[in-house]
Amino acid sequence: MIELVKAKLDDIPAMQALVVSEVKDGIILNRSEDEVATNIRSYVLAKENGVLVGYTALHVHSKRLAEIRSLIVDEKYRGQKIGQKMVEFTLQEAKVLGVEEDVLVLTYLPMFFDKLGFKEINKEVIPEHKIWADCIKCIHFPICNEVALVYKLGLGQ
Repeated sequence: MIELVKAKLDDIPAMQALVVSEVKDGIILNRSEDEVATNIRSYVLAKENGVLVGYTALHVHSKRLAEIRSLIVDEKYRGQKIGQKMVEFTLQEAKVLGVEEDVLVLTYLPMFFDKLGFKEINKEVIPEHKIWADCIKCIHFPICNEVALVYKLGLGQ
């Protein structure tokens, strides 16, 4: 049975190992162990019998905007709605934290997020600090094929 749990510092080596090929292919942005440790509270893990099978993070940019980052599910576990459960968990977490408007995602799999209620937006409306803080580190920058989508929380309206 898959359980969702908040990450702990001793989970970092398994987290790093899970994304090696996706980082190499430029699908997931490389994050150092120190960067993961600094943001450890933002990660939710999917585990089966204590073994890491996936994870994602909810990064809060401001009171109005959060972002789902680094969504990954081990290839052997894909198709079991684990990614969906993690996204739903992070959306609920955004609401509990008081994020008022949008949860952003940049992805190569827009149909996955579209099915969960996300709507595509023009990348030009993404806050500039996001681009300079993260996107500039990507191997695909500045030629980016990712699609930007947002989920409207509507808590601040």
